[in-house]
Amino acid sequence: MLVKYILRRNLALHPCNSLSINSLNTFDLISGGVYNIVMAAKYDESNIKSLSSLEHIRLRPGMYIGRLGNGSNVNDGIYILLKEVIDNSIDEFIMGAGSKIIVTILDNKVTVRDFGRGIPLGKIVECVSVINTGAKYDSEAFQFSVGLNGVGTKAVNALSSSFSVTSFRDGEMASASFVKGIQKGKTRHEKTAEPNGTMMTFVPDPDIFPDYSFNDDFVLERLWNYAYLNTGLTIEYNKKIIRSQNGLLDLLTKDIGQEMLYPVIHYKGKQLEFALTHTAAYGESYFSYVNGQHTSDGGTHLAAFKEGVLKGVNEYFKKNWNAPEIRDGIAGAISVKIQNPVFESQTKNKLGNTEIRTWIVNEVKEAVIDALMKNQETAGSLLTKITTNERIHKEESAVRNGAREMAKKVSINIPKLRDCKYHLNSYPKNKENEALSSMIFLTEGDSASGTITKTRNVNTQAVFSLRGKPFNVFGKTRKAIYENEELYNIMVALGLENSDFDNLRYAKVVIATDADTDGYHIRNLLMTFFLSFFEELVTSGRLFILETPLFRVRNKQVVTYCYTEKERDATLLQMKNPEVTRFKGLGEIDPTEFGQFIGDDIKLVPVTIDSATEVRKKMQFCMGNNTPERREFIMENLV
Repeated sequence: MLVKYILRRNLALHPCNSLSINSLNTFDLISGGVYNIVMAAKYDESNIKSLSSLEHIRLRPGMYIGRLGNGSNVNDGIYILLKEVIDNSIDEFIMGAGSKIIVTILDNKVTVRDFGRGIPLGKIVECVSVINTGAKYDSEAFQFSVGLNGVGTKAVNALSSSFSVTSFRDGEMASASFVKGIQKGKTRHEKTAEPNGTMMTFVPDPDIFPDYSFNDDFVLERLWNYAYLNTGLTIEYNKKIIRSQNGLLDLLTKDIGQEMLYPVIHYKGKQLEFALTHTAAYGESYFSYVNGQHTSDGGTHLAAFKEGVLKGVNEYFKKNWNAPEIRDGIAGAISVKIQNPVFESQTKNKLGNTEIRTWIVNEVKEAVIDALMKNQETAGSLLTKITTNERIHKEESAVRNGAREMAKKVSINIPKLRDCKYHLNSYPKNKENEALSSMIFLTEGDSASGTITKTRNVNTQAVFSLRGKPFNVFGKTRKAIYENEELYNIMVALGLENSDFDNLRYAKVVIATDADTDGYHIRNLLMTFFLSFFEELVTSGRLFILETPLFRVRNKQVVTYCYTEKERDATLLQMKNPEVTRFKGLGEIDPTEFGQFIGDDIKLVPVTIDSATEVRKKMQFCMGNNTPERREFIMENLV
């Protein structure tokens, strides 16, 4: 991504809809949607509608699968559809039925075949088309399932232009076909020699996902995660075999590579598995899972894991270190299996079960103590890392105190911050939902920040105005960022002054810069800052890029906002006597117009990473002291 922005230095292009940092091939420009603004219509009894479950899913797909997108981001809806189908096959494996899953994607047609028990033949239609229907409500049939709400495959069916389900059970089979969620023809019953299991085939509906395509790397990443979380499971994807022998140990080894300071500590119990090590990097980095579901926002299980590590290390060394001394530089992964998991939403990003905390803390603590007792070399390396953290934090504390004293001399505690009312860590109980939707915009200069400030939601949206280009922190120590006034103020604004991610004040951190060379450079510098010192901000899915339209096309009847040149050209063909305005900077958009772009329909592009090791290589190339090599790359690839 960083390199891609450099290549755009003199091009009047727009932000991408996907910012996955590891691949230089996935940042092609894509459609971000078009706004059409028309005059208000009448409102009376005829406007009141009652929708069926199918109609509601198709009208409000985001409520069921999160973002839509076109496949250029790992979190786009087509991958959620794939996940919902595979999750059912994984549940079969967890219950000891079927150790192989075959996944095929060809010309956007997806087929998933498992060898589990197969859906009961008399219920295949209901299980994929009637909402709140399924066996996951029965704890005997499924003990550790993710899909507890009976929605998953129904959403896949409703959002597919074609969908079919076939179940094989004990020499018999039943199959049914659907178009946009509506069954076509009758359910077919036959004898069969096929082994037991279920096969589902679907094609995402282009009316819902325009111009989409599956990214092979994203699919492979998701399938490998399934393999890491389910040792003994074999996944065949387009003839490729995906299998993990060592679970989370393999996951962490792949992500960290040669950067680990000591061999991964790996523990696997009946309901809990974890892996951890340390690197020389700053901050903390975690992968967390519940019943095979990636919980990007963590939750009770991750908090209990952190506490267990803290207690285990302190008890083994007979010390009383605080959390930052032990956890700074940690890389960890945790997976738990529990009955009746409680998630915050259908997309299951955060676990809320409080009753699991105690046993996870105790099991992690005992496992850490046991591992350190059995491997003195690992214990020695960990002790060296902790004492190094201790020394560095003392040095940083002195610098931080100096920065704090300097800030007190300023009339405003955090210069250039227009705060919001509700934060993650400080809000009235009746305002919890607003705090969970809070965000801070890091803007480029006073003009853009002034525009956003005039139109923002003062309850949930804060604005921090940057003064020029931030300091390039790549290769610098954390001491250096405390000595930099602007970066220190950013940390204070975010609640990260003490480098404790649990004190983050906002649910989303949004980089809002202009669509020009300087804007892209500022984005790169800010992302380098967060990836270098607050990587968990990215891995937890809290860092975003604000996407705003590049063009306004209007005539006397209609105003249309376009995010790409392709959309602009298509709109021009449909309008008579159009007038086109190109927005180079956020400050060029009138505040009365800008409000809609940070309102309910705000377009936030998540910044994601696939591998910490690969990200550091990319940052070294893009932001390190290798100007000749970078210049040569630009000259060879600039088109």
